[in-house]
Amino acid sequence: MRTNIVLDEAIMKEAFKYTNISTKRELVDLALREFIENHKRRDIADLRGKVKLRKDYNYKKLREKSE
Repeated sequence: MRTNIVLDEAIMKEAFKYTNISTKRELVDLALREFIENHKRRDIADLRGKVKLRKDYNYKKLREKSE
């Protein structure tokens, strides 16, 4: 998708310091991907305490190598 946006130059310069990216397009693309990943992690964190395991669930047994 092609679009025109006005970006804060100070923020762009600072962001470039943390990457080896050389174009604004790549930097915006990276920022959007990281934004999405971050929100997906938050969505998973929201499940904390809501998932109930079976009483007979044995995670240690699953770690054993099958022979």
